[in-house]
Amino acid sequence: MGLTDTPLLFDFEVQSSENFTFIPMSVRFNLDRFGLRISLAQWQLLPLEDRKLLTRFPVEEDAEIEPNFDHALFEMLRTHADVAPEWFTPDASPAWLRTDAVPDGLLRQAQLAGLAAPALAQWSALPPFKRYVLAKLSRKPEANHDFIPAMKEFGLAS
Repeated sequence: MGLTDTPLLFDFEVQSSENFTFIPMSVRFNLDRFGLRISLAQWQLLPLEDRKLLTRFPVEEDAEIEPNFDHALFEMLRTHADVAPEWFTPDASPAWLRTDAVPDGLLRQAQLAGLAAPALAQWSALPPFKRYVLAKLSRKPEANHDFIPAMKEFGLAS
């Protein structure tokens, strides 16, 4: 699968990414899939056009991962920052892949936000990338400012 025509951004990210100052979810997804970690400072060292290009890589979770994301990231970081991303071993069975239970972090985040947690049927009906986003936004014990807008955008809150 090739690059998308435009950057993959959710509506809630447009304002919060502040013109790609912060790492968009599509890039976070691919970083996590490849087992790569970059700092916000490293991200911000990349030219805006490179950051936009990285948001155009596909976000399908199947085994046919776009093989050029990691190569592009390595080359961009080497060229513009003279650094390389850190490697880690990706979680073999992350909570967002499970459709038999709503992740505990998401239940906690919904409670912090004063929202009803999604029902299991709603959770399992979400596309995998949206489940990833909600799980990622729910990973810390404090309220996440993007959680409520994401829940609304995904049709899980009014």
